[in-house]
Amino acid sequence: MAEWNRILLEEVYSREEPDESIVAFLGSFRSTKKNARGLDLACGAGRHAVYMARLGFETHGADIALTGLRLTRERLKKQNLHGYLVKCDMKHLPYVDSCFDVIICFHAVYHQKLKEIQESLSEIHRVLRKEGVTIVNFLSKRTYSYAKGSQIGENTFMEEEGSEKGVLHHFTDKEELEQLFAIFKTTSIDLHEKEVEGKLRSRWIVKATV
Repeated sequence: MAEWNRILLEEVYSREEPDESIVAFLGSFRSTKKNARGLDLACGAGRHAVYMARLGFETHGADIALTGLRLTRERLKKQNLHGYLVKCDMKHLPYVDSCFDVIICFHAVYHQKLKEIQESLSEIHRVLRKEGVTIVNFLSKRTYSYAKGSQIGENTFMEEEGSEKGVLHHFTDKEELEQLFAIFKTTSIDLHEKEVEGKLRSRWIVKATV
């Protein structure tokens, strides 16, 4: 938690524009369902919570870092938007069963060991309504940073230097994702890749319903 309170103060980790995948996902979702309740899980500095609120969602944000919640609150207020924000661990969500229509969890769940990822996905499944949908991204084992740092588990490494020093990164493949999301009703798993400054950035984007 201490790491994220520090990291979220850096500009690169507190950008305001939403991820292009989230823009497409929420646009499609809003065309089929009105008055939806959404959760930005591990909301960080709030770029997706703010975007959901702009689209008219009943917006909720949750994060373990107080810095992220403060930044999210400030950005919502600046745009005269409202959101319900709580401090919590994604493995233990303070929400009743089946209460969200949509849950976003980007750049977050893979900062854990595999067992903790399983627990977090179980919580997402628990708080989604029937026919509710979640979108979650993961690091691919093809990405340039795979095996960087000290290994603490299978495909799990801890950064030893730089902005994310002390932060865990779990890398995965399609087979593991299919196992992780076996509890969900339907799942789509897509690999997104691009080269940035000569480095391959590879991630999985998973959409699942209950």
